[in-house]
Amino acid sequence: MVKASCLSYKRHRVPRELIAHAVWLYFRFPLSFRVVEEMLLARGIVVSYETIRRWSLKFGAAYARSLRRRKAWPGDLWHLDEVRIVIRGKLNWLWRSVDQDGYVLDEILQPRRNTKAAKRLLTRLLKRQGLRPSRMITDKLKSYGAARRKLGLSIRHLSHKGLNNRAENSHRPLRKRQRIMQKFRSPGRWGVTIRKCIYVRVKCTHAEPAALRFVSQ
Repeated sequence: MVKASCLSYKRHRVPRELIAHAVWLYFRFPLSFRVVEEMLLARGIVVSYETIRRWSLKFGAAYARSLRRRKAWPGDLWHLDEVRIVIRGKLNWLWRSVDQDGYVLDEILQPRRNTKAAKRLLTRLLKRQGLRPSRMITDKLKSYGAARRKLGLSIRHLSHKGLNNRAENSHRPLRKRQRIMQKFRSPGRWGVTIRKCIYVRVKCTHAEPAALRFVSQ
């Protein structure tokens, strides 16, 4: 978990460790604010769900930034996928890339599902990762291949739906969160844009690499 000492908790009567734990529970698991409130109440801690909501809004992004600085070295195999999200009746697409261990490398919310959107995701990945992957695995959407050719990438591209389960499985936490929230209401501060980045950073920090999971079994 992120060290509580690196953040400012002035004017908060509740201990900083408790605030950090409540925010961690909300973003680590697909829980609602009311469920987190009940979990704390079971331990004799009386905090309203509205207070937990404000803590998440205030400290969640800072936790995500700290976790991003501590992240492990990503893998060289990229799984790319896009998922359909409706926000206030408007169709959007969440483009995401994960490595072979399931760590989320990058994601971006875009209104289109075309070559331009795929090219934007690849450009961000190359800039942020600082290296090219050995292979790129996607579904059968032709926009990925077109974007790769436009960028002049000579990496091996495998386009098969059955090979891209790693990226498709990474959407499950988002779907669980969507069901609990009873749909996303805004793409801005209280919508997908802030929630997705915080949730995946916290979850990926506690995810065990695939190689270690195989050995442990």
